[in-house]
Amino acid sequence: MRSIWKGHIRFSLVTIPIRVYNAIDSTQAIRFNQLHREDNGPVGYDKRCKVCEKTLTNDEIVKGYQYEPDQYVIVEKDDIDKVKLKTTKIIEIQGFVNKAEINPTLYDAAYYLGPDGDVSTKPYALLRETLSQTDKLAVGKVVLRDREDVVAIAPQGDGLVAYKLHYASEVRDIRNVPQLDKVRDFDESALGLARSLVATMATSFSQIDVTDRYGAALKEFIQTKIEGREIVVSEEKETPTIDIMTALKESIEQAKSQRSKMVKATGEAKKPAETEAVQQEEKPAKARKRKAS
Repeated sequence: MRSIWKGHIRFSLVTIPIRVYNAIDSTQAIRFNQLHREDNGPVGYDKRCKVCEKTLTNDEIVKGYQYEPDQYVIVEKDDIDKVKLKTTKIIEIQGFVNKAEINPTLYDAAYYLGPDGDVSTKPYALLRETLSQTDKLAVGKVVLRDREDVVAIAPQGDGLVAYKLHYASEVRDIRNVPQLDKVRDFDESALGLARSLVATMATSFSQIDVTDRYGAALKEFIQTKIEGREIVVSEEKETPTIDIMTALKESIEQAKSQRSKMVKATGEAKKPAETEAVQQEEKPAKARKRKAS
């Protein structure tokens, strides 16, 4: 794995040399090229002015900010240079916060952080373990590509992950979603069934199938086209509409049945916590029997 950036994490008087790595493998995504249908020729990107229809060179293109309809202020490269921030190669930690304080909508790209050389392994491990035991995130700022970004650093396994965060001003207010004012009322009996269904279906994230089925199907489809084989499309079954109470009750029974089958198939014993609870219940019963005798 090749690093894309190197610098330091700094908080108070502590400095930790680090290297940054892409956490997401973008090469896994399938990309298509635009082709001319008649001769399969690649389609180029034509930078054409929408006013005079002239094809432009890079030297003829400038950046403009639209402040009113069809009204632009031109921003030259020299203007941009005047507001660039100096890159310091330092992630300056501003403080340590509880995970729950950061709204999930603020999270953007993820990057792995690794130690940069033997001298940084111990302070790196110390920061990771401290964040893990305190259940905190280190929040700070770093200048990347002339822009200042906010990052949150979290422990993951033996390492650290840095999440680039959106600024709060970039995130839309969920209260602006239409019709939210109409979803405050709910049926208490339905709520009880819904809670029961959630409890029945409770599991761990590692047990949930999160494989990219569309990506796999797309690769298989492309291979089928390459080999000239017939493409078979299965018809999608229409899901019948049923009322919420009936759906909840049937879902609970279905979930219980599936969980029972899984336990029988795996032969899983009771969890330690469950076994201990049963033993605690059995002790008073045994004591009562001895007292009675």
